[in-house]
Amino acid sequence: MANQHTNGQSAGAYVSVDDLLQLRYLSRDLTLENRKKSSAAGDGDSRTHFRGRGMEFAEVRPYQPGDDIRNIDWRVTARTTETFTKLFQEERERPVFIVVDQRSPMFFGSVNVFKSVYAAQIAGVIAWVAMQNNDRIGALLFADDQQKDLRARRGKHAVLALLNQLQDFNHRLTSPQPRAATTQSYEIFTDIRRVAKPGSAVFVISDCHDFDASCEKPLAQLARHTDVTLFQVFDPLEAALPTASQLTVSNGEDRLGITPSSQFRQAFASQFHAHQELVQTSCRNSGTRFIRANVGTQVDILMRDIFVGRRSRSKPGGHA
Repeated sequence: MANQHTNGQSAGAYVSVDDLLQLRYLSRDLTLENRKKSSAAGDGDSRTHFRGRGMEFAEVRPYQPGDDIRNIDWRVTARTTETFTKLFQEERERPVFIVVDQRSPMFFGSVNVFKSVYAAQIAGVIAWVAMQNNDRIGALLFADDQQKDLRARRGKHAVLALLNQLQDFNHRLTSPQPRAATTQSYEIFTDIRRVAKPGSAVFVISDCHDFDASCEKPLAQLARHTDVTLFQVFDPLEAALPTASQLTVSNGEDRLGITPSSQFRQAFASQFHAHQELVQTSCRNSGTRFIRANVGTQVDILMRDIFVGRRSRSKPGGHA
C-alpha cells in the first residue's frame, strides 16, 4: 500500500481513529433502513426496521368512547375526578449492536484496504448513523483469543469509545495466520445473544472464513428476537485468482512460484462461491439480511447502496 501513517504503518493495513472520525459525514445522508434493492444485498429476511421498539408515553387527554380502557391513566383520573387516557407513540430509538471480527484471517488485502480495516470502516459508519438517529450504540469486538463488550449508550461518547476500541483491536493484528486457538464463528453468534436485547438491530461484520452449517442454529435464535444484518467482507483475490500466468505464494517467510492451471483457477473460484452460498443460505433460512461487502468497493458507495438516504425516506416514492 502506498499511503503511510506517521507511525509507519500502511494506511491500507491499519485503521486510525482519525480515519473513522472522517466517516461521520455519511450520517447526515443515511438511515439504518435497508433499501429494497441493493447490488450488495443477497437473499434474506427484510422485516420491519422498527420491530421490537415498542411504544413510549406521549401525553394524556380526556377519555373518549372507543378508547382502550387498559390505557386509562388512573392517577390523573383520581386527581382530576375526570377520566383521562394515555396516548403513546412508537419509540424512535432502539439499541444498535455492532459486532466486529478482528481475528487474524481478517488481516489480508490486495486492493484498497485490508478486510480488517474495511470491517472497522463499516462499523464506524453504522455507529455514526445510529448516533444521528439517537439510538443507543453497543458493540462486541472479537480478536483471536479475546473480546470486548461495550454497553449500549447514546451519544458521541459511545461512538468514540467504539472507534478507539476498533483502532486498538485492529492494531494488534500482525499476520493472517492465528498463533493459537481462536474464537470460532459459532461461538460469536452464540455470544451475541448474551448482550443483544430483544428488539435490537444487530450488525455482524466478518469474513465468515470459518462459517459452517453449525452457525445457522445460533444465528436463527438470534434473529428470532432481533433484526440481524450480516456483512460478509471479502477481498477480490479470495473470489478469483489474478490472470497472470505465474503467481508467487508466501507464508510470510518462504516464497513459492506456481503456475495455476485453468482447472485450479476454476476450483479456487468455485470453492469461494460455494462457501458464500452456504453463508447466504443460512442467512435466508434464519431470517438474517445478508450483505456482500467487497473491499474493492469504497465504503461510502457500499453503504449508500445498502441503506436508505434521509432525503429518499422523506420523499413520496423514495426507497423504503
